[in-house]
Amino acid sequence: QVQLVESGGGSVQPGGSLRVSCAASGSSFSIYVMGWYRQAPGKQREVVAGISDSGTTTYADAVKGRFTISRDNAKNTVYLQMNSLKPADTAVYYCNLIDLRSGHNYWGQGTQVTVSS
Repeated sequence: QVQLVESGGGSVQPGGSLRVSCAASGSSFSIYVMGWYRQAPGKQREVVAGISDSGTTTYADAVKGRFTISRDNAKNTVYLQMNSLKPADTAVYYCNLIDLRSGHNYWGQGTQVTVSS
């Protein structure tokens, strides 16, 4: 019913910035939470940031003050602005959407973010 497509990944030097996007398409939804997760090689997927339908945001401690999640409801798109990037931020970043009306959970296929000198 819902397809999530990430974009904007790439390589950046430490201290640089990058913005990844996630566009949702398919069935219409109004009450939902969208967020970003990431997974580094050999590690579990971890939550990075989330944003509710009302705009309430949450962040993992590791990214607080550096990352900003935002949402354009008209375009069904969520963004993750990543500033002051560190090598530890290197991971595949996955978009996630939870439809609170149905409980369905959707995932994108991920976009690679690499931070290195």
